[in-house]
Amino acid sequence: MRAQDMLPDHLDVAHIDGVAVRKGSVAAFLANARTLSNPHADDEARAQAEQHIRQALPALRAVGLFDVLEIRDPTLRGWIDSIG
Repeated sequence: MRAQDMLPDHLDVAHIDGVAVRKGSVAAFLANARTLSNPHADDEARAQAEQHIRQALPALRAVGLFDVLEIRDPTLRGWIDSIG
């Protein structure tokens, strides 16, 4: 499967199991995960990254991201697992 098979260029959102998944959701998660894993990130950047991850979790779970990939940072993995 190719990216355009999941979400063609002319669309920005796919609905998977009733959840809206925006184009770029996985890339945004990765950027936010890097922020939370960065010991030099300031409190404001970390708080914003946490908020954005919380908002994106339904979409990330709908695409099955965590069914296939495991977060390597144990602190980040534990935090995400605790959100439910």
